[in-house]
Parts: sequence; structure tokens; C-alpha cells
Amino acid sequence: MERITIDPNRMCGVPCIRDTRVTVSAVLGQLAAGQTVVQVLEDYPYLEFEDIMAALSFAAEAMQDRGLPLRAAFSSGARGRPQ
Repeated sequence: MERITIDPNRMCGVPCIRDTRVTVSAVLGQLAAGQTVVQVLEDYPYLEFEDIMAALSFAAEAMQDRGLPLRAAFSSGARGRPQ
């Protein structure tokens, strides 16, 4: 992905958008909080629509490469309450 960069000297190696200090997780967090792509682009006017799509693609690909640690939502003795 040419729009996502990982540099140990920038943001401690956290994936960023095109050599900026805007992290993929910052963009994803804003989208997850309900902001639109247009609103994210207004917050970061130096980003482009393709940068947002690259962040989404990067996250989707990263989730395919890793198993998520899941635990049972209910224990057998918890009487239906989550742990």
C-alpha cells in the first residue's frame, strides 16, 4: 500500500497516511465515531479521499492476517451476565 507508511522514526512505527503524522487508527476512530469521510477530510485537509479508502483497506487486510483474541461472553456460572 503506497498511501500507508510505517516508519519507526515517525509515530513510533504506527501505520500513518502518506508520511504524515495522521495515523490509520485516528482515521478509523473518527469513522467509527460516526463522522463521514467528508468530515474527516475537513479535519485533515491535506488528506485525500483515496487516503481514507487506503486506511480502510489496510485495516481490513490487517484483520485477515491476525486472529482476534476472543473470550466467552458468558461463563457457565455467571447466570447470564457478561464477565
